[in-house]
Amino acid sequence: MITKFFGRVFSGRMFKPAKPRIIAVSEHGITRDRIGTCALRTCETLQQAGFAAFVVGGAVRDLILGRDPKDFDVATDATPEEVRGLFRRSRVIGRRFKIVHVLCGRDMVEVSTFRGPAETEKAAGKGKLGAKDTSVEDEHGRLLRDNVWGDQSQDATRRDFTINALFYDPAKEQVWDYHGGVADLKHRRLRMIGDPAQRYREDPVRMLRAVRFAAACNLEIDTATRKPIKALAELLTNVPPSRLFDEMLKLLLSGHAVECVKRLRKEGLHHGVLPLLDVILEQPLGERFVMLALRNTDARILADKPISPAFLFAALSWHEVLAAWKKVQARNVPPVPALYEAMDQVLDVQTEQLAIPRRYTSDMKELWVMQPRFEQRAGQRPFRLLEHPRFRAAYDFLLLRCESGETDTALGEWWTRFQDADADARTDMLVADSGPAKKRRKRRRRKSAASPAPSAD
Repeated sequence: MITKFFGRVFSGRMFKPAKPRIIAVSEHGITRDRIGTCALRTCETLQQAGFAAFVVGGAVRDLILGRDPKDFDVATDATPEEVRGLFRRSRVIGRRFKIVHVLCGRDMVEVSTFRGPAETEKAAGKGKLGAKDTSVEDEHGRLLRDNVWGDQSQDATRRDFTINALFYDPAKEQVWDYHGGVADLKHRRLRMIGDPAQRYREDPVRMLRAVRFAAACNLEIDTATRKPIKALAELLTNVPPSRLFDEMLKLLLSGHAVECVKRLRKEGLHHGVLPLLDVILEQPLGERFVMLALRNTDARILADKPISPAFLFAALSWHEVLAAWKKVQARNVPPVPALYEAMDQVLDVQTEQLAIPRRYTSDMKELWVMQPRFEQRAGQRPFRLLEHPRFRAAYDFLLLRCESGETDTALGEWWTRFQDADADARTDMLVADSGPAKKRRKRRRRKSAASPAPSAD
């Protein structure tokens, strides 16, 4: 009775339950041996207990595209408490909408319960398909609270894009496709489920997700899905900074950051999202520096090498720091205090929109402060810089500056040779100190208590 009622009401509009197209392995080609061991075991345990369980979302999308997923998520009709009861090594996380992390050795699978339309919560009550929270929207239509259990069809319809509304049953090796996601992948198309403008208003971050998925999966955004983006881009200013930071971090660390930034500009989303990009991408030198940093990051990610988010955000903000530094020094502020003031100015503006964690901003500052020290190649200063724990990251940052044309390549070449040279060669490489000689402070000699008193003669 309740489920049928759900099918008639959704956001005040008629909502017809979607029927899946069940696709056999002979067509989609995904065999169960391509599913992670932990996800496979999780699905099997849930199914043996009488629950529905599917690998869902991005993992299915990537497998259809012939890629190896980085992680696997599972969706089920079991509640979090029921899931927790089946797995000894598991934990429930979240307060309003709970999910379960199932652990298998070092692997972890995120298990979520099927979600339903938020507006049906009053009818659902407090049973298995209900939740205690009612949906709340702000004045722009963004959902502030939205936590309701549902069935698989409703869960598929709640997802943003058709390519993410795919469910894989490892027991039968079937893909359940509710909204034509497999066909969209085949035609290299990114399409929103439902009315795009309405879905963007509910969650403006979906506009950034559209750019990220299109870039990462080499898809073209469907015309109807793209059309409202420029008009609704300003809604991103209403998104909490912490959530916006998380989404931008995913975008920049997707392995396709260069293409993502290009598409952000194309869709008119770079203004206001990353304030530093507003100006930098319109300056030839700044744009070259940023694109070099993004290309290097993409290359490291695709080569499965470690990357530093702090390094990337430091690179994205560097030319804003340079501009602010120059203005502060124009007020006759000494260089080092001027640099610190400039760094604070830039970070204050940036963190108003993106809640960059302090652990990143402190590392960013350290990279920036070390850059002027590379100019100092006399005396013991190069040796002290070489021993700094962040020397390697700061040196890589210097090479980016050289490659972009911001500073002389000879400086980077000198430091490349200096760090690889032996002690004698390093001494020979030192540059004569051309700065003004420092005045030594004269020490005032203390009068000894045992010293004889001055003669009266």
